[in-house]
Amino acid sequence: MPQPTATRANVAALIPCYYEEKHIREVASAAKQQLDLVLVVDDGSTDATSDEGRASGAEVIRHEKNAGKGAAIKTGLRALLARESVEFVLILDGDGQHLPAEIPAFLASANETGAPMVVGNRMGDVRDMPFVRKCTNRYMSWTISRVIGQRVPDTQCGFRMFHRSLAAEFLTTESAGFDFETEMLAIAARKGCKIADAKVSTVYGDEVSKIHPVRDTLKFFKLLNRLKKARRS
Repeated sequence: MPQPTATRANVAALIPCYYEEKHIREVASAAKQQLDLVLVVDDGSTDATSDEGRASGAEVIRHEKNAGKGAAIKTGLRALLARESVEFVLILDGDGQHLPAEIPAFLASANETGAPMVVGNRMGDVRDMPFVRKCTNRYMSWTISRVIGQRVPDTQCGFRMFHRSLAAEFLTTESAGFDFETEMLAIAARKGCKIADAKVSTVYGDEVSKIHPVRDTLKFFKLLNRLKKARRS
């Protein structure tokens, strides 16, 4: 059965964030210009992130304690799946790295390809991407693509959209941190879903990475090993 056409009325934006009081109002407001429903999930910030999110006109859910990006996304997915009007969920970060003005590219890609998942692709123009990040992204994308059996040009891009049927599958994952985004790709590929891409800009400003270099790297390689074992079984 073909999936419905993605429109501003049936695509909901989900913005997981943690200490983003500086950017979240602008990001959520811009997302509201593209989509009717915008949900901000504040993952336990103690600054004005939630207040700034509400000031944008977005709906806000707040975790009492920080639980990780994956956990914040899952909270948002549960809330959005409870709404019959939501056919697709589009995730973007609240720090300004993802441009809401580029949301239409995801809708267009989904509608043109029929793919139930579309991932942002920054690798077409990496002039503004730091050298180390560029090398890391290319290596990670090559590695993950091999593990899941499907080429995804930019596996590290959190700017992505997917159909609600996949969203329900994502809620069954073990991951709760940044590794959750990789597991999403593996689940989609394992279900035989085509993963399309949408060209997006490379944006680096004053945002501070919340990835813990040791802890999250270890989690990533543990996840890769688990995915390899699952694929062989």
